[in-house]
Amino acid sequence: MTDYIVRATAADGQIRAFASTTRDLVEYARKAHNTSPVATAALGRLLTAAGMMGVMMKGENDLLTLKIEGDGPIGGLTVTADSKGDVKGYVFNPGVMLPPNGKGKLDVGGALGVGVLSVIRDVGLKEPYVGQTILVTGEIAEDLTYYYATSEQTPSSVALGVLMNKDNTVRQAGGFILQLMPGASEEMISRLEKTLGEITSITSLLDQGSSPEMILEHILGEFGLEILDRMPTRFFCNCTKERVEKAIISIGGKEIQDMIDEGKSIEVNCHFCNKNYEFTVDELKELLTKAR
Repeated sequence: MTDYIVRATAADGQIRAFASTTRDLVEYARKAHNTSPVATAALGRLLTAAGMMGVMMKGENDLLTLKIEGDGPIGGLTVTADSKGDVKGYVFNPGVMLPPNGKGKLDVGGALGVGVLSVIRDVGLKEPYVGQTILVTGEIAEDLTYYYATSEQTPSSVALGVLMNKDNTVRQAGGFILQLMPGASEEMISRLEKTLGEITSITSLLDQGSSPEMILEHILGEFGLEILDRMPTRFFCNCTKERVEKAIISIGGKEIQDMIDEGKSIEVNCHFCNKNYEFTVDELKELLTKAR
C-alpha cells in the first residue's frame, strides 16, 4: 500500500485524527492533466483533503465534492471523493504559471485569489448538504480549517502539502486533519496547539521518511494515540464509454442528429481524468435510435 489514510483517536476520544500520504495519487493527477507545478500543488492539496474527508462519511454510496472558485489565474478546482478513499479532480486552468510567493514556495493562494470554498456531501437524502465559506488565504489547508470552524462548528487543524522535484514530478504529498470532539479540555487544547506550532511543514516530515502513523505519533503521542484503521487511497475515475453513451443519449435526438449530419467522429472528454472517448458516425446512429 503506497498511498493510504490512517484513522485514529487520542485523549480518550477527545481528538479524532486522519493522516495520509498521497504522492502516487497526486503524481497520477499531474500526468493526467499535465498540470504546472502550482496547479499540481493546488490540486494535490485538495485531492489529499478530499480523501481524508471522504473516509469520514459512513455510507458506501456517499459522495463528497469540494469546489473552489476564485478570481485568480487558476480559475478553480473541483474534486470528488467517496467513503472508500477513491478521489478524482481537475483544475480549470492546469497550465497556470506564477512566480514563488514571499516564502519562496509555490503560490497556491495567489493562483486561486479571492473566492469561495464549497463542501457538498451527498449522503442519499433528497438534497445534498452544502456548506460554503470564503477563501481565507487560498492555501487550502487554512481555508478548510476555517470551514470546519464556521460551517460545522468543529475546531480542527488541517495541514496539506505537495513537494515537487526539480523535474516537476511529485516528490511528496500528504496531510492530516485533527478534530476536537465536544468536551475537549482547555489544558489538552493548549498542549495540542503548542505541539502543532512546532511543526514546520507536513511535506518536510514526509520527506524525512515519516509515515502517516509516525506523523500522528509525533503530534498526538503524549495524548495516548490509538490507530483505528488504515485504508488505501487512489486517484480513480469511474468514467466508462457506456456512461458517456448515456450522457450523449440524454442530450436528445435533435443534437445527436446534428452531430451525425456533420459526418465526422466526435470526441468526448472526461473532465476528471482527461480521458477521451471517440464515437464514430455509425455509433452515433446507434445512439440516436436509443434516444428516440
